[in-house]
Amino acid sequence: MEIKQAVMVGTLESSDIQISISPNPNKGLEIQLQSVVNAQFGDSIIATITEVLESFGIKDAVVNAADRGALDWIIRARTQAACCRATETKFDWEGEN
Repeated sequence: MEIKQAVMVGTLESSDIQISISPNPNKGLEIQLQSVVNAQFGDSIIATITEVLESFGIKDAVVNAADRGALDWIIRARTQAACCRATETKFDWEGEN
């Protein structure tokens, strides 16, 4: 899928994550992470974000994630919401996307 607009979801509150997605003019995925738990869970957070992007078929995007200790399901939900808004698609919350 193609990113149609830049979006930002989430907050900078404790136990949340703020995800912004925009088109990548250089092609490919660029994921930048700032996290209070980067040393312990940075690779896992990036893997979760990448998995969600791939499930939407997004191949060209710049993602900035500012994590404040969010759990995996929150990271996944915020990334899904950002993908839906950026690609202007609806998400089937009861089944597969």
